Order: sequence, then structure tokens, then C-alpha cells
Amino acid sequence: MTASAVRARHRSARRPVTPLTDLATAATGTLALAGRRTAVVAATTGLMVSAVAVPAANAATASGDQAALPSVDTAALTASAKTVLETAPVVTAPADAAWSFETPAVTAVVPEPEPEPEPVRTTTSRSAQRAATAETATATAEVAAAAVPQSVAGNAVLEVAARYVGVPYVSGGTTPAGFDCSGFVSYVYAQLGISLPRTSSAIKAAGTVVSAAEAQPGDLIWSPGHISIYAGGDQQIDSPRPGKTIQFRSIWQSNPTFIRIG
Repeated sequence: MTASAVRARHRSARRPVTPLTDLATAATGTLALAGRRTAVVAATTGLMVSAVAVPAANAATASGDQAALPSVDTAALTASAKTVLETAPVVTAPADAAWSFETPAVTAVVPEPEPEPEPVRTTTSRSAQRAATAETATATAEVAAAAVPQSVAGNAVLEVAARYVGVPYVSGGTTPAGFDCSGFVSYVYAQLGISLPRTSSAIKAAGTVVSAAEAQPGDLIWSPGHISIYAGGDQQIDSPRPGKTIQFRSIWQSNPTFIRIG
């Protein structure tokens, strides 16, 4: 038994068919038909030159007129191709068409600046200024008076000393521009005609030591390196230290020595 081999045949892949494919096929068929008719006429009549020359003339005419282009036989189109052809928009424009558009004018509006408010002028009379100065001086005096103990009244030493409340401490100072502790005590007693030594230790030696129970306002309070004026009760007036001013304050010494002058 003889076996024969038969090779299988495969169809080549077909190109996709779209409505545009039908349009192209119809146009190609129309052009081919026109070409065949021209060839038959030329062969029958022998006017090959005329057959060839006519299309050239038509081509020259068609270059300026789109109506000279060969028409397409739409009868051979499929239904889908006809639908596409009928619904396709027709756009025509002359060769000398020019595009133009108008730009709207834009006007910038700059707001006017708001006027600056006029400065308020205040007029103060001299009498008002004097009254304000007097009030300030009175308030200062009232504060100073509140800081002065009652024992000052009638005591010559304390009355003189109270005049210099607020004078700053100045190392080595002996005038109202600035005092140190011994310079202040010496200056106060000098206003009463009593001359005292310059240092606190020398002032202690010039006076008489009394007990705390015997001490009276106007006596002196001595401690190593410092001296002040006793103001009665638990108060004293002195020039404390740098950065401070002459003031009435509590006795801070733990074991003070009371000195009486004269």
C-alpha cells in the first residue's frame, strides 16, 4: 500500500476591510475603466497621439479647477462606505483666505491713593505745663514724705539728712552730687556746725558709745566698714552702696554700735 503525503494549504492573512477600503477600490476601478476605454478607442481609430494628448490638456485644466478631477462611481460602494461618505463634512476654503482676529483693548485702572490723615496738633499752654510740673513735684514730695519716719520732725540732724533722700551713692563722694556712707554723715553734721572726721572708724572714735536702749534719733550707727544715722525705732538713713540712693530703711546690722556725737 502506497502512502502519499498531502501538504496542507494555508490562506494568507487578509488585509482588514474598512469603509475607506471600499472608497479606494471604487476609485481605482473607475480610473482603470477610463484607462481601458481610452486604450480601446486609440487602438480602433489609430489616434494614439490624440488619446495621449487629451489627458495632458485635461491635466493642465484640472490644475486650476477641481471639477476636472475624475469622478467616483458611488454606486459600487458598500452601504457602510456610503454612510461614511454621506455623513462626512464638506470643508472648502478659497486659496487666498486669510485669518484675522480682533484683540480687545485692555485698560488698567489704577486706584487713587487715599489721602493721609492730617496730624492732630495738640496745643498745650504754658500754664498747663506749669501745672503738670507742679503736680509732679508735689507727688515726688509726697512720696519722699511718706518714706520719712515721724521721728524726723523736730530733730535737726534727721531734718537735714531727709533733704538728701534719693541722692545716689558715689564712692568717695562728699557732696549732694553723690555721697558714700561716711561722706554723707560728715556733710549732714557739718550743716549743723559740727565737724567730723572723714572715715567711719575715725567718726566712731570721735563720739561716745551708748547702748541700744539709750540711743536717740540723730545718733550714729556703726558697723565694720559702714556708718549711718539712727532714725528711731528700727529705722536708719544712710548711703548704702553702689547702685543705691540715700534712703530710710530698717536696721540690717546684727550687732550695731550706737555712737553719740557731742
